[in-house]
This record gives sequence, C-alpha cells and structure tokens, in this order.
Amino acid sequence: MKTQSGNTSKGSFLENWKPYFAMISLQFGYAGMNIITKVSLNRGMSHYVLVVYRHAIATAAIAPFAIFLERKERPKITFPIFAQIFVLGLLGPVIDQNFYYAGLKFTSPTFSCAMSNMLPAMTFVMAVIFRMEKVNLKKVMYQAKIVGAIITVGGAMLMTLYKGPVVEMVWSKYVHPRQSYTSGGTGTSGTSSDKDWFKGSIFLIIATLAWAFLFILQKAALKTYKEHQLTLTSLMCFFGTLQAIAVTFVMEHKPSAWSIGWDMNLLAAVYAGIVTSSISYYVQGLVMKTKGPVFTTAFSPLTMIIVAIMGSFILAEKIYLGGIVGSMLIIAGLYSVLWGKYKEQEEEEEENAIPTQAITGTTANDAHPSVLRSSDSTVELQNQEARNLPSVAITLPISDTDTDTCIKPNQQA
Repeated sequence: MKTQSGNTSKGSFLENWKPYFAMISLQFGYAGMNIITKVSLNRGMSHYVLVVYRHAIATAAIAPFAIFLERKERPKITFPIFAQIFVLGLLGPVIDQNFYYAGLKFTSPTFSCAMSNMLPAMTFVMAVIFRMEKVNLKKVMYQAKIVGAIITVGGAMLMTLYKGPVVEMVWSKYVHPRQSYTSGGTGTSGTSSDKDWFKGSIFLIIATLAWAFLFILQKAALKTYKEHQLTLTSLMCFFGTLQAIAVTFVMEHKPSAWSIGWDMNLLAAVYAGIVTSSISYYVQGLVMKTKGPVFTTAFSPLTMIIVAIMGSFILAEKIYLGGIVGSMLIIAGLYSVLWGKYKEQEEEEEENAIPTQAITGTTANDAHPSVLRSSDSTVELQNQEARNLPSVAITLPISDTDTDTCIKPNQQA
C-alpha cells in the first residue's frame, strides 16, 4: 500500500508540475531564437522572407504528425472555423512576427524581450474582458494576480527607461564576438539612432498586442480542436505561410531577398520554424487547455533574463544595473501571478470535488448517522411489507376415504 501511495503521489506531482516545466523550457527556446535571429537580421536577411521560411518549415515539420496521429474524426472546417484559423495565421505569423523582427532589427534582443514583458498584463486584461479570467478584489489570490502583472510591467519598463552603470560580468572580458554578429546589415555601427530605436519600440508594442490577441483566440479555437491540437497547429502554420508569402511579395521587390544558403540565415529559419513555431504553438495549446492564457503568458518575462545572459556571452551585450533590478522585479511579479493562479486552481478543484462526493455517496464506515437511520428504516419498511403480503389459499383434492378417516375420531368423541 505504501508503494502504491508513493507512486500515486509521485505521479500527481509530475502531472501538476508538467505545465511549469513545459513553459520554462519554451522560454529557453524563445531566448535562443532571439539571439540567432538577431545575428541573421544583422547580416542582411529580410524579416519578411524569414517569416515565410520559418512557417513553411514549421508546417512541413508538424503536418505529418497531424495527418497520421489525428486522422480520425477530424472536425469539419466550417466558415466560422476557417475564419478563426485565418485570423490566427494573420495574428501570429504575419502581424506579430513581422513587427517583432522589425523591432528586433532596430533595437536589441534584450530590449525586445523587455518590451514583450507587457504580454502577461495585456493578456490578463483581454482575458478579463472576454470572461476567460475571474476577478474578485475581495480575495487575496486575485489581488496577487493583478499586483503581479503590474510589478512585471514595472520591471520591464525599468529595464527600458533606466540603464544605470554597467555591471561587469566575469566572462565579459573574454568574449570578443565577430563584427558581423554585432553590426547591422548596412555595415554601420550596431548602435541604432534614437529615431530607429523609437520606431522599433512601436513595432514591438504592436507585435506584443497581436501576440496577446493570438492567445485569446487560440483558447477559443481549442474548444473545437480540443483533441486535435496538432491539426490546429498545422493549419495555423500553413495559413500563416500563405499570408506571409502575400505580404512578402508586396513588401520585398528584389528577387535576391529570397536567396538563402547553408549559413546563419538557414539556421535561423529552421530553428524558429521547428522550435518556436511548430513545437511552441502545440505546447502552448496543451498548457492553455488546462491552465488558461494568463498562465501561459506569465512565463514570458523569463525569456528576457535568459536573453540578457546569453547576449552577454554571444553578442557581448552590456548588462546594466537597471536590467538586474528590473529582472528581480519581473521574477517577483511572475511569482505573484503564478501563486494567484495556483490558489485559484485549488479553489476550483475543491468546488468541483463537493458535487462529486454528493453524487458518489460515502462508504458504510464513514456514513453519517442520519444515513444509517435512513437505511435501517428502509429495511424495516421492507420487512413490514413482507408481513402484510396477501395470503394465498391453496386447495388440494381430498378423497372421500380421507374425509371419513378424518371425521371418525371426532364422531367417536
């Protein structure tokens, strides 16, 4: 019995913490994408073409799994479902990523991730508007989610607006990145002008807003594709590829922009397509189905911290005091949001457990005295009904001889 209970507790622990492990792993994937993509964009690759290749590779990577693993009872594509998938492809692959790559090109990976930290707050507000999240200011768990979202945005804005002195890391003096990794595509210095920096900030805000809408709409689409998330991911990537091709034909008029070789550009497209499109959309859908969009986006601030450390290693980016303080605030806000979500889930599980106990009933040993009295009265009623059953007269044929023998003793008396 101890072994079974131990295995049960271990299995429940892994099951409860699986969404946390999945989302933390995705943040490392996003961080790698930011570094590799920044290098590719600095070497002159068009971000419009990168989006096309990224989602074409993502479609080719995940579509076979959807075809073979989810070939039975696939939902029919009606016009409302088609409209949902079309808008999902437009929000994610086209609007979000094109604007994000444009903002990344004009700024830096660390700054881009810092601006993206507004994602949890935007998603939380939208989820409340569309009634996907409950808000009760009288309860501490909901106050923790709101305060955590505010602290997270405050930490991101601190990293954006305040730099402070440079914090020298131990490994910084040993890192000497190649010039092509740090310089822009035009051969100028990697430091953008204030005008380009402001333009990049606007692009990043638009991308983050589109990303938040993507999570809300994907949550709604999962009601139809609840058991077919691979299919939904494949359709999102496929429609995103078609729309990205149309946008690229309009924005890029040079045929040479489509050229790609066995270099960093190909690595950026393959990595982004497999890790941060196909796998990311699928894992986010799995987590969102049980935890909701706010939980899924609450981990995005971790990407910025990972990128800041990786950027100092690979791109020799400087780490400032404002970034360190902002990172601490972001971690505190993230913990507050996750704590509120955890307490909310516990409350929902307790509320759902009460009706279940009422339906299934209790055992004889744990039964309430009123239940025992009710069962005793039922047994007594059944016995009384048995005593009051009508009697049945059975008539047997009796011969005259038997009658005489029965009467004679009485006659003698």
